[in-house]
Amino acid sequence: MFELLYNYFIINYNYKKGLLMLCGIDEAGRGPIAGPLVVAGVILKNEIIGLNDSKKLTEKKREVLFDDIINNSVFHIVFTDSKTIDEKGLSSCLRNSIKDIMRNLEKYADDFLMDGNTSFGIQTLQHKIKADATVQEVSAASILAKVSRDRYMCKIAAQFPSYDFEKHKGYGTKAHVEKIKTHGRCSEHRYSFKLKALEEDKEGVQKSLF
Repeated sequence: MFELLYNYFIINYNYKKGLLMLCGIDEAGRGPIAGPLVVAGVILKNEIIGLNDSKKLTEKKREVLFDDIINNSVFHIVFTDSKTIDEKGLSSCLRNSIKDIMRNLEKYADDFLMDGNTSFGIQTLQHKIKADATVQEVSAASILAKVSRDRYMCKIAAQFPSYDFEKHKGYGTKAHVEKIKTHGRCSEHRYSFKLKALEEDKEGVQKSLF
């Protein structure tokens, strides 16, 4: 928490002096076998108390912070559907989403910082491991991406009641895999993500980017 606040005040101090405006970027949905990839970019206009890596927050807390972030930032959120992920690959979709955010927010930001260990070949993008827990702008982006994706999965659950998307949000849980065994895949599933539990061919398996 100290590092998070320290980073915020350093950035905010530089911003007030006209030196820096940072856009934090993070994603939700790399690993699921169904549902979209969601990437968010956030430039904070005011300090928000309680920000952290979205995975470390309760759903209730994320929902409260989501509204706070929307009301105190300039932001851009990009959705990429499963079909596009299958066609173009996850890395390409991440790169395109980041570029979309940078194009839309470049007039507001001096620097762009992505959570993780890679810049996806984008020279003007910085990256930092665990930035989602140490840099408020990235924490905010993490929350916007996570909540946006979770809301989407809950919304489509009524359209695809056989899969219980509202429960597992498209991740490859045992219960989700059992649903696929029974009903097959639907249009929200990523066909390029092969499942060992279904004895699918290993060739072409989408490898983790972590």
